[in-house]
Amino acid sequence: MITEMVSGRCTCAEVAYQFQPPPLIVHCCHCRWCQRETGSAFVINALIETSRIALLSGQPDSVETPSESGKGQHIIRCPSCRVALWSHYAGMGQGVAFVRVGTLDNPDLFPPDIHIFTESRQPWVRLPDTIPVRQRYYRREEVWPEASMERWVNTTRAQRAPP
Repeated sequence: MITEMVSGRCTCAEVAYQFQPPPLIVHCCHCRWCQRETGSAFVINALIETSRIALLSGQPDSVETPSESGKGQHIIRCPSCRVALWSHYAGMGQGVAFVRVGTLDNPDLFPPDIHIFTESRQPWVRLPDTIPVRQRYYRREEVWPEASMERWVNTTRAQRAPP
C-alpha cells in the first residue's frame, strides 16, 4: 500500500498539488456525462479527503457545472490550461475530492478498484474479471474497505460540525 505523498499537476504545471494516500476508493466511471466532460471513454477518479490535498503551486479555479444527478459539481481547474484536477460532487460534499488520476505524476499508482455506470460504457472497452463492475452506482457499505468507511464517517462528521 502506498502511503508516501503523491503529487500531480495540470498540463502547463501552473497548478501542482500533492495528497496523502491511500484514496478511499478509485472509480473508473463510464457514464455518458463523464465521457462528454473528458472527451474520452471513461474517467478514473481517486476519491480522497479534501483535507489530505495540499496545493504546492498556483491557485486553481472552481467552476460550477451541472451533473447527471442534477445536484451539480465543482470542477477544480487550472486557470491557464483549464485542465480539470479534481471535482467536488454535491452528493459527497466539499470534504471529498474526486482527483483525476491522469493528472498525477505517476497515474499508474492508482488503477480502478471498481468500474461504475458500465451500462453506458463504450462497447469496445473490455472490463477485467478481477474487480467489481456495476451497471450504475453502488452502496458504499457494500464496496468500500472498512478503513475507507471509517475515514468517510470522520469526514462527514467534520463537515457537519459547527465552526
